[in-house]
Amino acid sequence: MIPFVDAHIHLWDLAHIRYAWLTPPFGEDGPNGSVAAIARNYGIADYRADLARWNVVGAVHVDAGADPAQAVDETRWLEAIADADGLPSGIVAYAPLDDPDVDTQLTAQAAHPHVRGIRQIVNWHRDSLRSYTPRNVTQDAQWQAGVAKLAAHELSFDLQCYPAQMPGPAPLFARTPDVPVIINHLGMPVLSDPDGIADWRAGLRALAAIPHVAIKLSGLGFIARDWTLEQVRPFVLEAIDLFGPDRCMIASDTPTDKLFAPIDRYLEAYHSITADFTDDDRRAMFGRNANRIYRLGLEI
Repeated sequence: MIPFVDAHIHLWDLAHIRYAWLTPPFGEDGPNGSVAAIARNYGIADYRADLARWNVVGAVHVDAGADPAQAVDETRWLEAIADADGLPSGIVAYAPLDDPDVDTQLTAQAAHPHVRGIRQIVNWHRDSLRSYTPRNVTQDAQWQAGVAKLAAHELSFDLQCYPAQMPGPAPLFARTPDVPVIINHLGMPVLSDPDGIADWRAGLRALAAIPHVAIKLSGLGFIARDWTLEQVRPFVLEAIDLFGPDRCMIASDTPTDKLFAPIDRYLEAYHSITADFTDDDRRAMFGRNANRIYRLGLEI
């Protein structure tokens, strides 16, 4: 089976670090609906069990929404797991890029050997029930300055936003070629918006025109919680067409994506959708691109 470098996973120990979004009470009105089903410890043994079928040779842990005051604690905890287990192979940590003192936080995160990038979730939507943030921080000069500072720390940026936000920071990303940008979860199209698909297509086109922007083929449940292969196939194929197989990374997004389907179903879908691609292109999307873009140093 093709070696799989999982480009987006989460681990958490709820007794060790606080995650507000995984803390009761839970409701159905948030962006993901109720998260009660995954609000329990999820460790590296759980991850390996979930991905047992898929020849995992590497994995990138992405900021899991820990209390910002414990962001470096989360990184320390992950470093210990990596040292003991071999996974995660790389860490995308959290830092508030709109904080005037973000350099201090970037220095603290970058000091850890597995840290490769930063994610600050910036999803903003006019519908407050869809928003992860109270304002569209991508329009703030302070945030834009924070993104530019990533270069000095040799860190990439994981971009989780909605499609309508994408054209705004595109010129910033174009001006910062030393900051690789990785779009999370297929760009999270909002199909309930009047122009949801058009916004998604326009947003991805704006970012795909920038050579150092890549995209993760993940998060199918954000397209539709009850997604079907036929429903998601066009989105995955269009993303690959826009970015090319050399800038696409397949990821499980476990355990978050388990809210919507078993992880095996996601990987089966990605294998099915990419079945007609060349072996070289499939190996790139399933592992080589993540290894290169996140500078993991794996031999695959």
